[in-house]
Amino acid sequence: MSAGASGRTLAQVRPSARQLAWQEMEFYGFIHFGMNTMTDREWGEGHDDPALFDPADLDADQWVRALKSAGMTGVILTCKHHDGFCLWPSDATDYSVASSPWRGGRGDIVAEVADAARRHGLKFGVYLSPWDRTEASYGSGTGYDDFYIAQLTELLTRYGPVFSVWLDGANGEGPNGKRQVYDWERYYAVVRELQPDAVINVCGPDVRWCGNEAGDTRPDEWSVVPRSLQDAERTASRSQQADDGTFARLVRSDERDLGSRAALAGHESDLVWYPAEVNTSIRPGWFHHTAEDTEVRPVDELFTIYRRAVGGNSCFLLNVPPARDGRLHDADVAALTALGQRIEDFRSRRIEATAAVTSGTPGDVATAWPGRARTPWRPEAADARPALTLEFTGTRTVEAVVLGEDITQGQRIEHVVVRGRHNGEWTTLAEANAVGHQRILVFPPTEADTIVFEVTQARDTPVLARAAAIGAAS
Repeated sequence: MSAGASGRTLAQVRPSARQLAWQEMEFYGFIHFGMNTMTDREWGEGHDDPALFDPADLDADQWVRALKSAGMTGVILTCKHHDGFCLWPSDATDYSVASSPWRGGRGDIVAEVADAARRHGLKFGVYLSPWDRTEASYGSGTGYDDFYIAQLTELLTRYGPVFSVWLDGANGEGPNGKRQVYDWERYYAVVRELQPDAVINVCGPDVRWCGNEAGDTRPDEWSVVPRSLQDAERTASRSQQADDGTFARLVRSDERDLGSRAALAGHESDLVWYPAEVNTSIRPGWFHHTAEDTEVRPVDELFTIYRRAVGGNSCFLLNVPPARDGRLHDADVAALTALGQRIEDFRSRRIEATAAVTSGTPGDVATAWPGRARTPWRPEAADARPALTLEFTGTRTVEAVVLGEDITQGQRIEHVVVRGRHNGEWTTLAEANAVGHQRILVFPPTEADTIVFEVTQARDTPVLARAAAIGAAS
């Protein structure tokens, strides 16, 4: 297995500390809540009377408990959507909860969600739409940028540590009929100064949008991609352009390969670590609509999306919208609880095994999942076909395997074959190209007493941080 000079160049692209911390989170929640919730809209037009905003029973702890029950590690709140209504008392505008009857005009939903997240051990993130359909300075250039920076600064200085600043690409006209050219670099600089540990998602340099809002994942997701994919305007041009439900289920067939060696040919001198986030909503819409209370995604579908996302070198962001009264609907809560149970059941079926390797030492790779090894396995550079074997105490029925690289050393594996042995005969169970942080491969339940992972192609000597076999459900 010869990596070649180009392969070693690709393997030298590494994640930042903030990207590593984000990748380990794997699964976190989106909360879309605001004036749209009160008006039964997806995209509010702005200028709705603040008197309409009065959730009678808002309970941020209920939101966070429900997300945590699903196994989530963080929550991102839509602090301001495109309509411009702010869920905190912003000094930059009167169009906020401070002008509403909720909590007598003295409430702060951002504070309540941030505090609830801390109480329940979840990280907190913010969504601040660059598009504002109420603010008169939108479309004025620097004047609106000043306004946006003022609001961004409030969110990043008043509510404690923030793990994510989620920047939407929506860019429509303001009340004056003008379109704003966002000063993305200025926005990024403020985040770096005020919350240096936060990743900037989607229209940002740290975390890449997977390209759809349907929860779909690519067959192979690569974290090392051309720098041109960080162009925020490019992402914005591909984001939702109209207030309808079609976009939320749209999956494009283009750009299925962003980072194979063939796709990167000619870009070797201008590459970045830019991992993917898979996002979708638990319902057809992003905001709560009573008419969709019977359309909450079933747990089987949610678990499949989860498994493909966190098992496809991505993180999974699942939106769960509270209702007009300020509470999550029972159907959403039940689905989240069931999803958490499915995830725990899947993890609990890891088969105990003894590890052996073709060269080097296996470290604690075979016992690290969920998690990553303190001592990863690195075969010798001269090992032409490095392989890791998991041997069981007897014959077991296996239906999935988990494999993960130590991405502090880059993304190196380009092809891996998984085989199982039963009665002395070997059968190919699965194979994949990209691995990255974590790859979960599922196959029909198969009896085996041994599983072997053989790396047949890599960009440099592979370094593995996790390997596991998952038994079939009883």
